[in-house]
Amino acid sequence: MSHANPARPAPPAPESELPGPYPVGSYAAQLKRRLREFAHVQLVGEVWGFHASRSRVYFELRDPRGALPCSMWRNEFDLLGVALADAMQMSVGGGCDYYPGSATSSPSFTFAASELRIAGEGDLLVQLERLRRRLDAEGVFRPQKLLQRPPLPRVIGVVTGERGKARDDVLAGLRRRGWAGQLVWAFAPVQDRHAAPRIAASLRELAAIPQIEVVIVARGGGSLADLFAFCDEALCRTVALLRVPVISSVGHHTDRTLIDDVAAVCCSTPTHAAEAAVPLDCRAARADIAASARQLRNHGRRAVLSRARSLGHLSRAPAQQVARHRRHLHQLLRELRASARRRHEAGRSLAGVHLLVLQRSAARGKSSEHDQRARELERISLALAAHDPQRTLARGYALVEDRSGEPLGSAERARAAGELELRFHDGEVPARVEEPRR
Repeated sequence: MSHANPARPAPPAPESELPGPYPVGSYAAQLKRRLREFAHVQLVGEVWGFHASRSRVYFELRDPRGALPCSMWRNEFDLLGVALADAMQMSVGGGCDYYPGSATSSPSFTFAASELRIAGEGDLLVQLERLRRRLDAEGVFRPQKLLQRPPLPRVIGVVTGERGKARDDVLAGLRRRGWAGQLVWAFAPVQDRHAAPRIAASLRELAAIPQIEVVIVARGGGSLADLFAFCDEALCRTVALLRVPVISSVGHHTDRTLIDDVAAVCCSTPTHAAEAAVPLDCRAARADIAASARQLRNHGRRAVLSRARSLGHLSRAPAQQVARHRRHLHQLLRELRASARRRHEAGRSLAGVHLLVLQRSAARGKSSEHDQRARELERISLALAAHDPQRTLARGYALVEDRSGEPLGSAERARAAGELELRFHDGEVPARVEEPRR
C-alpha cells in the first residue's frame, strides 16, 4: 500500500467529493505509521495520573496550553530509579505512538517515553538514585549502623569547613549538652571537585587516632550541586569502613546526600549532630548528681541528729543503768550459789548410797567368791602337775636329745644324730650311737 493510495477505494458516493471510503483498519495502520515517523523530542510538563501495570507505566504530561498521554515500558522505568508523583515537573524524551485497536478493543494514542528525568536537577537526581541503589545492594549502608556509640565520649572528631557556620553550631550543641571533653578539628573544603577526597582523607586521619570515639561531618545547606561532594562513591565507601561511628549533618532538613545513608546517624542540623554525639545531657546529669548529694547530706544530718538524741537519752542516768545491772548480777550470783549447794548435797547423798551398795557387794564377794577361786586354783595346779615332764622322768624315764637340745622321738633320728644327750630327773648323760656288729 502506497502513501497516496492506502487502500483500493470503493465506488465514491455520489453525494460526497472526498476520497474513499476506505476500510477503517487500513486507515488506522497508515495513521500509526505516519505518527511513528514524527521526530523524537523532549517534552517538559507536570506529571498527573501516574499508574503502573505489569508491563507498562502510564501518566499524563500537562502544561497550561495542553496535555499528552504518556507511557513507558515498566522494566525501563524501574532501571531509571525515579519515583514519580503528581505535580512533579519532569522532562520526558520519546515519540508518538498509536494503537489502532480492533473490532473488540478501542484505539489509543500515547507519547512513548524512552527517557525520563526530573526537570532542572533531574540528571543529578537520576545519577544519585542509581548510585544509592547500587551501594545499598552492596551493603555499604549497613556497617556504620552496627557500631555502638558511647553515651559520653571523651574525645570527638569534627570534619567541617574552617570558616563555615556549621563549626559554631557544633560548639553550640556541645555547650547545650554541658560536655567538657576534647574536640579534634579536621578542616576540609566542603564544596568543589576537590572536597570529597579531602573529606575522606580527614576522616581516615581522625579514625587513626585511638582516643577519638565518634566523628561528626557537618556542612550548611545549599543546592544539590553544592552538596554533591557528599554523594561521592569513594567517600561513602571510606565512611562505611571506618572503625568509629560517623554522625552526618549535611544540608537542610529536606536535603538527603549519600553520606547520610552511609553514616551511623543522620541529623538535620550540626547542632543536633553534636547532641547526637553526646546522648547524655551532662548538664542535667550534673544537676541530678548535685540533687542526690544534697539528699545524702540531708539524710546524713538527720541520721546524726537522731543518733545524738539516742546517745543523749542513754547518757542521762548511767548510774541507774549500772545499779540495775549490778542488782541483776547479784541476783544471778545468789541463784548460782543456791543451785550449787543443792547439787552438792544431792551428790553427797547419792555418793553415800553408792558407798553402802559397794560395801555390801564386797562383803558378799569375800565369803563366796574367795572360796570358789581357791578351789579353782587347786584344780588347775593338779592338772599342771600331771602334765609336768619332770614327774615323768622321776618315774624312771629318760628324754633323748641331740647336742643342740632338740628332742628325738624315734630311733631313726637318734641314729642320724649320732651324738646324744640322755636327760634324767637328776641330771644329763652324754651318749653315742653304735651299730651292732654282724
